[in-house]
Amino acid sequence: MKSYYIQLIRNGLTAGNVDGRYIGHTDEELSAEGIEQITQMKKDYKYPAVEAVFSSPLSRCTQTAKLIYPNCEPIIIDGFIEYNFGEFEGKSAEELETHPVFPDWLAGKKGVSPPFGESNEEFSQRIAQTMIKVVDGIIQSGITKTAIVTHGGVIMALLAMFGLPEASMHEWLTPGGCGYTIRVTPSLWSQGRKFEVFAQIPEIEGEDEFRDIDDDFNVEDFLYD
Repeated sequence: MKSYYIQLIRNGLTAGNVDGRYIGHTDEELSAEGIEQITQMKKDYKYPAVEAVFSSPLSRCTQTAKLIYPNCEPIIIDGFIEYNFGEFEGKSAEELETHPVFPDWLAGKKGVSPPFGESNEEFSQRIAQTMIKVVDGIIQSGITKTAIVTHGGVIMALLAMFGLPEASMHEWLTPGGCGYTIRVTPSLWSQGRKFEVFAQIPEIEGEDEFRDIDDDFNVEDFLYD
């Protein structure tokens, strides 16, 4: 059966990342360190070849996409933008520790959102709907090798919602310029809206094309749940 491989890649470093600030909708560009990081990673490692690249609209993602895949103009997908932190935007956890909403939000309390920002439920719903549309479109197009360059929070949430083997968000923490190869099998996707988290990227030159996440994982166990 035909499979579709999507590279989920996190943007490179920005000044806000280094400072430990909540940077969501702020359109920060890659820092000089972030550009050097991605450039060096591309020299030292191997990113899988793709036929098309999708990207968050923010500069740090489009820049990362163009550095990794210079021959593919990124297709902008607004729904892959990072979490809207509202009043928390640009601030660190230390600066927010006395904010009356921050402790409940940080603890993941249901229905709690940063003032003028998104709740966790709204964020999850937005990116889930976006991912479904993109994957359905990829399958319909027949293109088998694509990449999505987006943000750390988006990647963690998508893998927690759709990924097999199943794991919580914090277990999918992804460094800048890194990510995962996901394998979409139409039967599994249509039956349960699930895909396999197949390998970590970038790849180390000289290794097999893919490095399995979990050799004991069997996707057939999930087909008829």
